[in-house]
Amino acid sequence: MIEARGLTKVFRRADKPPGLAASVRHLVRPRYAEHTAVAGIDLSIGAGEAVAYVGPNGAGKSTTVKMLTGIVHPTAGEIRVCGLDPHRNRHANARNIGVLFGQRTQLWWDLPVRDSLALLRDIYRIPERRYRARLDELEPVLGLAGLLPVLARKLSLGQRMRADLAAALLHDPRVVYLDEPTIGLDVTARDAMRGFLRDLRRTGTTLMITTHDLGDIEEVCDRIVILDAGRIIYDGPVTAIKDRLARDRAVHFTLADACPGVDLSTDLPGSRTVAGEDERRVSVVFDRFVHGAGDVLAAMARHARVVDLSIDEPSIDDVVRRVYAGAIGDALPDRVR
Repeated sequence: MIEARGLTKVFRRADKPPGLAASVRHLVRPRYAEHTAVAGIDLSIGAGEAVAYVGPNGAGKSTTVKMLTGIVHPTAGEIRVCGLDPHRNRHANARNIGVLFGQRTQLWWDLPVRDSLALLRDIYRIPERRYRARLDELEPVLGLAGLLPVLARKLSLGQRMRADLAAALLHDPRVVYLDEPTIGLDVTARDAMRGFLRDLRRTGTTLMITTHDLGDIEEVCDRIVILDAGRIIYDGPVTAIKDRLARDRAVHFTLADACPGVDLSTDLPGSRTVAGEDERRVSVVFDRFVHGAGDVLAAMARHARVVDLSIDEPSIDDVVRRVYAGAIGDALPDRVR
């Protein structure tokens, strides 16, 4: 569904020197500096895949999506979305894709949501019966009935995101680009949205999600592409990178009696025992591929009587935080570009 080869985008920016005299000279003889936002990436996404496209601010995520949608023309490289060049076939490409930008809207600001959707219905030439059926399909998750008579400018952020998602999906696109799809939603609405996106995948729709909400990644996406300085540094399964970069697991114990100084490093080589503020609370951090939670419980039971415990599983949050901090060294899996 999406194929990109050697995709590159270089922006030319005016290089304005400081000082009044230098600035005047710049008006006559301007100088420019080049900034490479995307540096020769290769990307292939199949039908029904949900891919998280993440990276620190300025990594090139938005520029990539803008090239894939046809908004920005690449400096070099080739793109095909559903077999079309997005920039040269913009009208045909627009019929195949849906786009949700968290900081942009497809709604007409001074019109009720109902009228904005009706205009999009006419733009995409959606038959009236299909249009009504599509709204009925979207209603259970997006709660459109209460939003339809409201002016777009009077919607809260969460309401606008729901209305904008309806606008993006109205014409039943084959590929959907989502930028922060759950921003502004409450917990219940966020869970419903993620469930809806999972169901959307099952219909064969391809999703490309850029997000800082790592719950979106874990609950919707099986694959993650990590971008840094315009280059892909990892492209592969979410589980694989978690296994390599988030090996630690933690068990938090509540003990029957205070047990200061307890240390399981002898019983469980490589583990760390961390005392809590309350001397009856102790945490053990261990490599989940070396020891199991049962091993940790058995070891603690030899030292103290356990009243309660909880287990922290590693999350993609741990992985992405390390990547953003540049603390990845040689630990990334083999599927690195």
